Amino acid sequence: MTQRSVVSWNSILAGYVRCGDFDSAGKVFEEMPYRNVVSWTTMIAGCAQNGKSEQALLLFGQMRRARVEFDHVALVAALSACAELGDLKLGRWVHWYVQKRQQQPSVRLNNALMHMYASCGIIDEAYQVFTKMSRKTTVSWTIIIMAFAKQGLGKEALDLFKDMLSDDVGENGVKPDGTTFIGVLCACSHAGFVDEGRRIFESMIHTWRISPRIEHYGCMVDLLSRAGCLDEAYGLIETMPFKPNDAIWGALLGGCRIHKNSELASQVANKLVAELDNNDQAAGYLVLLSNIYAFAERWQDVISVRQKMIEMGVKKPPGQSWIQINGVVHNFVVGDMTHKHSSLIYETLCEITEQARVEGYKPDITEVLLDVEG
Repeated sequence: MTQRSVVSWNSILAGYVRCGDFDSAGKVFEEMPYRNVVSWTTMIAGCAQNGKSEQALLLFGQMRRARVEFDHVALVAALSACAELGDLKLGRWVHWYVQKRQQQPSVRLNNALMHMYASCGIIDEAYQVFTKMSRKTTVSWTIIIMAFAKQGLGKEALDLFKDMLSDDVGENGVKPDGTTFIGVLCACSHAGFVDEGRRIFESMIHTWRISPRIEHYGCMVDLLSRAGCLDEAYGLIETMPFKPNDAIWGALLGGCRIHKNSELASQVANKLVAELDNNDQAAGYLVLLSNIYAFAERWQDVISVRQKMIEMGVKKPPGQSWIQINGVVHNFVVGDMTHKHSSLIYETLCEITEQARVEGYKPDITEVLLDVEG
């Protein structure tokens, strides 16, 4: 082409992004003699939708410094990346920007704001966005129901589900879908509403004509296992029309730990480990089985499981957590000694732990074993 407009450059850029070739997309983006809002949005949304959240927010910051007016797609993509990384500070800035520049945010933008706040654990602000929405879709209801469910607010999540059914079905064409029921069943699981969970699972099939996916069965197995209905949970696994995955078996194994059923745990773990291709995945479940045996004081079985892990050459993946301070996200890994003050940190931790014991706090066997592993 003897002449290339910004439209032709954007077309090439979009082509690389859609093919997942971000190296070539990045080169094209850098070579562009002029970038408009479509250029920036194509890159930001492409990164956010393909698991490159950090890169998406880096580009969003560059777009902001370039004083390019954000469009709807860029804002939604940035909020999605904030939700993925837990970047509450930037997410709140985007919310402020939306309130300042947008007369009436779209449903999709409000949904992205709710998702961001919910992912960061700020349930009150997510709910405020929800209540101010003039129009709510199935996705809107599902996001807020799942937000309450993940925070352990089972009753509130179920109340929202009832409001959804009574207020909107038949009026605005809003009705629950399969994802909505995952959130509702998750709420029942964490709140211990066994009978309600059974009823909702049946209504999903017979009233709403939604065929359960393996995620729905996983929620039911988790619900029954947490409540101690281990035989019922095991029976459900045997009758479901899918091959159980590690999440299904893991939910049942977790119930065995809670209710100290070492016999069933042994059966479940053997099936689980045999089906897993990834040894690192198997390691976590083997550690859980070892702890269940320890609860039951089956010390020979504890030794056998640990020996099996040695033979497989695996160890439990380290736990991780992160926190945001002054806009910077800090990541923490169990057993990490890279920090220059790590010795002082662990010494202080030991002092706190000892003080807790003096005050009457007694760790259970699981914490002791994890402490030894660390």
